[in-house]
Amino acid sequence: MHNQDFPQLASVESIKEGFESFGYICSDKIATAVFLAFQLRKPILVEGPPGVGKTELAKTTSQLLETPLIRLQCYEGLDEAKALYEWKYGKQLLYTQVLKEKLGDLLQGTHDLAESVERLHQFGDIFYSEEFLEPRPLLKAMQQERGAILLIDEVDKSDYEFESLLLEILSDYQISIPEIGTVKARTTPMVFLTSNNTRDLSDALKRRCLHLYIPFPTVELEERIIRSRVPDVDEKLRHQLVEFVHSLRQMDLKKIPAISETIDWARSLLLLHADKLDEELVRSTLNVLLKFEDDIDATDSELRQLIRDTTRD
Repeated sequence: MHNQDFPQLASVESIKEGFESFGYICSDKIATAVFLAFQLRKPILVEGPPGVGKTELAKTTSQLLETPLIRLQCYEGLDEAKALYEWKYGKQLLYTQVLKEKLGDLLQGTHDLAESVERLHQFGDIFYSEEFLEPRPLLKAMQQERGAILLIDEVDKSDYEFESLLLEILSDYQISIPEIGTVKARTTPMVFLTSNNTRDLSDALKRRCLHLYIPFPTVELEERIIRSRVPDVDEKLRHQLVEFVHSLRQMDLKKIPAISETIDWARSLLLLHADKLDEELVRSTLNVLLKFEDDIDATDSELRQLIRDTTRD
């Protein structure tokens, strides 16, 4: 990606304003990391707890730049065939059948074995060519003429072997395909790697990336997010619901509420025409915030006190 083609990323302030226009409210730290990654052409490794907007950051950057978002969801056992490329075996098989049927025509005019082998070799080269190549996310991102946003999501769920595969790509933005050779990116993609810190990533991978840690937002920042995403919620209710969610995040729960769940709860309260929190309302909608029955049960006994602390002036 060339700097002059994307004035939206010309400064930290323009990034913040651009993100906000798409409903993504971010801190100076996040906008600065995106700015530096774009200018230095380095990937960003975005770490933090689940639900703080790591994936959404890549999606919003794609919207802002009007470039395709190409996503690779990582998992244990992810290999080259799913991440880089694979051959179109069905098409190769059909091609083989055609060659077999046309063998006599292909060899017509040859006079000896060496000449026949040379003639077949010419057609064999086509067998392993880009025409028969099925690009997967990593290769597809490098084939985009105007660049792309490459999201390597939850890289901590992949194996160390997959990390090794990423090293060449993130260093030189090229990959080696044995049958074809080295394929370089037409335009360098902007790369986001996300991690929920379920395991330590290798030093080699971290060295190739800028590091960004996104914690859960402050009350003030989350209120701005809710105002952007659910603008019709009353100001008083918005403050109360965000304070309540922050109180839940201090508890020992299996899964603490993510920002997306705060947004869903705000929308739910708006649909119920709520103007303030009360015990009955919270109890009947707690399943929007909490996804485990054990968490709901654990919260139930504390509910009255939590609401009292949240709603007091």
